[in-house]
Amino acid sequence: RMPASIPEADRRHRASAAFSLSFLSLVFSITAFSSSHWCEGTRKVAKPFCKGDSKGDLCIRFNSPDGNSSQAVQYIWETGDDKFVERNFHAGIWYSCEEMINEEGEKCRSFISLTPASDRGVLWLSIGAELLYIVLLLIGNILMSVEIFYYSSVIDGLKINAFSAVVTVLAGLLGMVAHMMYTTVFQMTVNLGPEDWRPHTWDYGWSYGLAWTSFACCMAAAVTTINKYTKTILEFKHKRKKLERSFRIQYNFPD
Repeated sequence: RMPASIPEADRRHRASAAFSLSFLSLVFSITAFSSSHWCEGTRKVAKPFCKGDSKGDLCIRFNSPDGNSSQAVQYIWETGDDKFVERNFHAGIWYSCEEMINEEGEKCRSFISLTPASDRGVLWLSIGAELLYIVLLLIGNILMSVEIFYYSSVIDGLKINAFSAVVTVLAGLLGMVAHMMYTTVFQMTVNLGPEDWRPHTWDYGWSYGLAWTSFACCMAAAVTTINKYTKTILEFKHKRKKLERSFRIQYNFPD
C-alpha cells in the first residue's frame, strides 16, 4: 500500500502547488489592473502667478504692476529651472493622477482620453486582453480547486488537469501580450500625448512589476500542471508494463 499512496500524495502536492501559484497570479493581476501605478514620474510645471498676499516657492510674484504682461510671461519661460516646479504623477490603464500645485490632493484624468487617437484602439485591445487574462485565470483556479477537493477517479482528474493546463497557458500568453501592448501605448502617449500631461521623468511603478509577477506565477502554475499531467501519464504506462509482465509470467507458468 505504501508505494501506491506515495504517488497519490505527490500528485496532491503538485496540484496544491499549481493552485497556489495560479491563485497568486489571479490576485496580483486584479490588483494591478485596478491600480494607477503602472508608471510613475514627475512633470515640470510652470509656477503660477501669486494671487493677493500669497507668498512662497510655489508661485511667482512681480513687484511691477504689469506683472501679467506678455513680457513677464516670456520671462517665466526663458529663465532657469527655479521658475518651474516638479509635480509627481502616476498613471495606470484607466486613469492618470498628479499632485496639485497650491492645494492638497491629486487631480485625476482618464488615461484613455490622454492617449493619441491613433493608439486608442491598441489600448482597448490591451484592456480586453487583460480582462480575458483575468477571466481565464479564474477558470483555471476553479478547475484546479475541483481537482483538489473533488475526490474523483484518476482518469477524471487527468481530464481536468489537461484542460486547466491549456487554460492557464492561454491566460499567460494573453497576459504577456496585454502588458506589452500597454507599454507601447504609454510610450507613444509620452511622445505624442497632450503637452499639459507629458512627463519630465518617468519609470515603471509597482503595479507594472506586479502585473509581470502575475504573469510569472501564471506560467509557473502552467508548467507545474503540465508536469503533473505528464508524470501521471508516465506512471500509468509504467504500471501497465508491470501488469503486462505479470500476465506473461502467469501465462508461462499457469501452475
